[in-house]
Amino acid sequence: MEKQLVQDLQINGTAPKQISPFMTAMLGLIRHRSAQVGLIILAILILTAIFAKYIAPYDPIVPLENVIRRDTPCIHLLGCPADKQQHIMGIDGNSRDLFSRIVYGSRLSLQIGISTVGVAIIVGGLLGALAGFLGGWLDDVIMRSLDVLMAFPSLLLAIAIVAVLGPGLKNALLAIAIVAIPSYARVLRAGVVTIKDLDFVTASRALGASKMRLLFTRVLPNALTPLIVQGTLGIASAILNAAALSFLGLGAEYPTPEWGLMLGEERNSVFNAPHLVFFPGLAIMLTVLAFNLTGDGLRDVLDPRLHGTSG
Repeated sequence: MEKQLVQDLQINGTAPKQISPFMTAMLGLIRHRSAQVGLIILAILILTAIFAKYIAPYDPIVPLENVIRRDTPCIHLLGCPADKQQHIMGIDGNSRDLFSRIVYGSRLSLQIGISTVGVAIIVGGLLGALAGFLGGWLDDVIMRSLDVLMAFPSLLLAIAIVAVLGPGLKNALLAIAIVAIPSYARVLRAGVVTIKDLDFVTASRALGASKMRLLFTRVLPNALTPLIVQGTLGIASAILNAAALSFLGLGAEYPTPEWGLMLGEERNSVFNAPHLVFFPGLAIMLTVLAFNLTGDGLRDVLDPRLHGTSG
């Protein structure tokens, strides 16, 4: 198809337009098979979060009246009596519509993933860039300090941080961001170390460019690709860690519509009301799957060594 387009342009006497690297990457991502599935799920999640007010039939926090606690799902199209209120995913143990809480929980999950990864990328990326570019004793101090953090299991370290700061969603997000900083620092440092001695950087240095100018205008823009991929995959990990902390009672607090908290509240109902555990778990699984598939697609598209091997 592309060869035919080039031939037609040559016959017409016109040269093909130069496609920007960003557009090339996006086109490759759209054509990537697994990424297509991830992007579709991600688009549904984003639209659900944006229009949660119009999708959710009930308030996610206020208990409903005249309902049975932990009642099973009621869908009129599937035979539920028409005189009974429709609750697609049933009623939770506090007389609230589970579907409405799942829908509003999508907003919180996106906020958790993007905010924690954003903070971790900014702090970790800056530390890794300075360590890799300046080197010497500063590199040793920064990277050895981060190695100490990486020596602890991420979830256990997050639990310890929240235990010190106190339970709550903000402290949980801060703990997750702190735990993720070393991985982003190491990724960016590796890219900076590889690029800082290339010819175009040496030429800019010979022309009198300062170290900070070299770092932020020459080195960093060319070292961000692995960080973008790592960040996409890191959002999934952040959502999982936040759900785990909420499940343990260290994250979101009642009555916040957070999927991990929903699992924690109804963990004892897994046998008598399994739908109250199944639907929040399914929401977490699909969200994590979407970011993982998208991240895998980005990695295949942006890494030249993998071109030709992606799905």
